[in-house]
Amino acid sequence: MILQMRILSGKETAESIKKELEAEVLARIAAGKSRPHLAAILLGDDGASQTYVNAKVKACEHVGFLSTLVRMDSDTCEEELLEKVNELNNNPAIHGFIVQLPLPDHINEQHIIEAISPEKDVDGFHPINVGRMVLGLPCFLPATPYGILELLQRNQIATEGKHCVVIGRSHIVGSPMSILLARNSSPGNCTVTLAHSRTKNLKELTLQADIIIAAVGRPRFITADMVKEGAIIIDVGIHRIADASRKSGYRLIGDVDFDQVSAKVGAISPVPGGVGPMTIVALLKNTLQAAG
Repeated sequence: MILQMRILSGKETAESIKKELEAEVLARIAAGKSRPHLAAILLGDDGASQTYVNAKVKACEHVGFLSTLVRMDSDTCEEELLEKVNELNNNPAIHGFIVQLPLPDHINEQHIIEAISPEKDVDGFHPINVGRMVLGLPCFLPATPYGILELLQRNQIATEGKHCVVIGRSHIVGSPMSILLARNSSPGNCTVTLAHSRTKNLKELTLQADIIIAAVGRPRFITADMVKEGAIIIDVGIHRIADASRKSGYRLIGDVDFDQVSAKVGAISPVPGGVGPMTIVALLKNTLQAAG
């Protein structure tokens, strides 16, 4: 039997969600409510971080949100950053905000995450939001796992009763993803195996997987011999590799060897244009929720 492979386009799915958000913003304004307002704090001039933040600001404009970008020098001390976080916590005009990670080495990221008001923590990283997620209570879900859930649901990917292997145990993607897919909900009801780069029998596990979430942070880590025919692959990784044929001098690839793996799976998310756009719309959905 010849499989019909599907590309799970985060770009297309995100565009349809943006249209929904745009309609909700217009309805809010018609009802006399304020526009949702997202702020972002960016330290330094890291190229990747600037690209991510600019994409978030552009997405806000696209759906009719207000956005504020707070730029701070890379040598900003932790105390100064905490003061800015506190300022945004206490600004009623800001509904939600993020501090773009990673932060410079001299700043304790956890101190900053815990300083953000849980009611404005639209990245979903605060321990209170994480705890509420674990308990299945209303909260802001971490943006990337939330985006992946939306990608699965809106592309009619069945998850109930499936074996899902999540590779990567970060607090931002892997761990919350494993919790969300195991929940008694839709998407969810998976039997989940949480693996990582030190898992000894990884290939044995991935060959059993109906769904693989690759978030290990290693380029082309998942190869064709590690996946079974018809599996669903979500590639969270993003890596720059040199490519002299490109104007930029590089191209983006994921944690999955796309060219080889895509030939045997049922569906796969591309890099770029897969999980990235979904993360941004999940952030927008959280901001709308924060606006109340």
